[in-house]
Amino acid sequence: MSTQDREPVRLLVFSASLRAESFNTRLALLASSAVEAAGGQVDLASMGEFDVPSYDADQETEHGFPPGAETFRDRLLASDAFVICSPEYNASMPGLLKNAVDWVSRFRPQPFHERHGLLLSASPSMVGGNRGLWALRVPFEHLGARIYPEMFSVAQAHLAFGDDGRLASDPLQERFETMISAFLDLVEAAKHYPCIKRAWIEFPDQKPDPATDRVN
Repeated sequence: MSTQDREPVRLLVFSASLRAESFNTRLALLASSAVEAAGGQVDLASMGEFDVPSYDADQETEHGFPPGAETFRDRLLASDAFVICSPEYNASMPGLLKNAVDWVSRFRPQPFHERHGLLLSASPSMVGGNRGLWALRVPFEHLGARIYPEMFSVAQAHLAFGDDGRLASDPLQERFETMISAFLDLVEAAKHYPCIKRAWIEFPDQKPDPATDRVN
């Protein structure tokens, strides 16, 4: 699809790491560039903007939501989908990300519900943070988020990025851009073409048979 032909879609993109030189922050920047190159709009955020205290139901009841949770909620509602570049901590997701998700899940309406999401990771390990992404799918899918089936993990991230910020491997960079474009296609279709129409196929010598001729 030509970028000129794409209907407007806006994605919240952020790294789930607070470290200044985080590989996942570099991956978030790369994802932002790929989204824009494919015709999408980007709201690039940092995890520090969503920083919240440990979730406490008493704190919520007595004082309401912390500013970081409100910011996270507002940025989600202003976007059509989200992209998270998450490090892997002890074969799972970072605690600060899960805590932020727990806070935001308390808002009504709950902003993750039916919102499309794409999960990415970068790690110096040989598995690229993939185990953490599988763990991260669980709370998001429980909350009704539509998490994209394909995930992207950059293994040996300390060697994976070139000086220009792109992935040093051309085939890997091409695969990354293809996945980003496909995700944008899905988000665009969900936002601008939500109706599924039914049609009946009829041949001159046949009458429609609901069991065989219906096309959804």
